[in-house]
Amino acid sequence: MSLAPRALATLHDWVQSESLRKHCYAVADSMKHFAGLSGADADLWEAVGLLHDMDYERHPNLEQSPIEGHPFVGVAWLRENGWSEEICRAILSHADYSGVSRETQLEKTLYAVDELSSFVIAVALVRPTKSIHDVDLAAVKKKMKDKAFARAVNREDIIHGAEQLGMPLDDVIADVIAALKSDADRLGLAGAKS
Repeated sequence: MSLAPRALATLHDWVQSESLRKHCYAVADSMKHFAGLSGADADLWEAVGLLHDMDYERHPNLEQSPIEGHPFVGVAWLRENGWSEEICRAILSHADYSGVSRETQLEKTLYAVDELSSFVIAVALVRPTKSIHDVDLAAVKKKMKDKAFARAVNREDIIHGAEQLGMPLDDVIADVIAALKSDADRLGLAGAKS
């Protein structure tokens, strides 16, 4: 059985919040897109995106403990249930406080697209149409300069993520926009139906 459908079922078991589910869908969309660009295993990368915040709703770990809460609870469950160490390590590595360094393209990509996917969604939601189809690189870059906009999103993480990937930030943003456009309906970003 491919990994992404199992990951989606696991996400739905763990997460009831529609907004957190949509964040995980968006990160999964971005991961799948970047896997395609690099010739990596799109099913594996999509599964990582779906699972990366599976325990956040129940164990948010706002104090950023290096041993308990998110993402440690989810990863412990994944290991107990036979998920690969590659997936578990990638999920651990997306949290700076976990002590797990980002070594692989999979790990670096998850970090690069996590905050950025949320930010691009936020940009879409303030568009009059609420459509991802009305978001472009210029709109995202303009909003990144507005410190009051989507204040919870760490711009430094976005910039650092692109640097770790070895890609220009503009390219990473453009690829995330393209990835989210491909799943606009599920993300609730298709805009008002006319």
